[in-house]
Amino acid sequence: MPMIENRAEAAPGAGSRAAGGRGRLRAALSVATTALLTATALAALPQTAHAADTLGAAAAEKGRYFGAAVAANRLSEAQYVATLNTEFNSVTPENEMKWDALEPSRGSFSFGSADRIVNHAQSRGMDVRGHTLVWHSQLPGWVSGLGATDLRSAMNHHITQVMTHYKGKIHSWDVVNEAFQDGGSGARRSSPFQDKLGNGFIEEAFRTARAADPNAKLCYN
Repeated sequence: MPMIENRAEAAPGAGSRAAGGRGRLRAALSVATTALLTATALAALPQTAHAADTLGAAAAEKGRYFGAAVAANRLSEAQYVATLNTEFNSVTPENEMKWDALEPSRGSFSFGSADRIVNHAQSRGMDVRGHTLVWHSQLPGWVSGLGATDLRSAMNHHITQVMTHYKGKIHSWDVVNEAFQDGGSGARRSSPFQDKLGNGFIEEAFRTARAADPNAKLCYN
């Protein structure tokens, strides 16, 4: 009986050694698996970083574009241009396409500064968003002094001339900008266009823009 008891007592020891062996094996496999996964992840990192190493590239991977508002008078600054060229794939003129910049006096257009931005963007393969054709702000004084008939004619002429000048070069246009009050009330903002032409000026502006450039994307901003 004592021998049987001794053997019975010995059995758990053997089981412990076997269990310990299995535990050590599982631990070793776990370490090896972890090391393999870590190595695989590290190997993949350079490829991921290379695929989206700029903000523009990261946006493009998601089917989007990453744009910047650009001032023509800063295109002579090396650091400004280097950042623009590296990080962005779309540009919008800051002020150079607003009405007071392009048509300071009725029927007299000045495209030089806006052209500079568009030409730079095209040389880099960037899209251009035109901003903006009809807005209550940054209007030359002569616009506000027009009666309804003249204002309608001037608005349509301005849209047509500007869009024709840039036809085929502009990806999208902000045709009408901020025609509603801030704050979500839905109220119309007072402007020469709203006050003299009424609610229909927005639709008319878009119809004129579509006729001027059938291929550009037309936006309300």
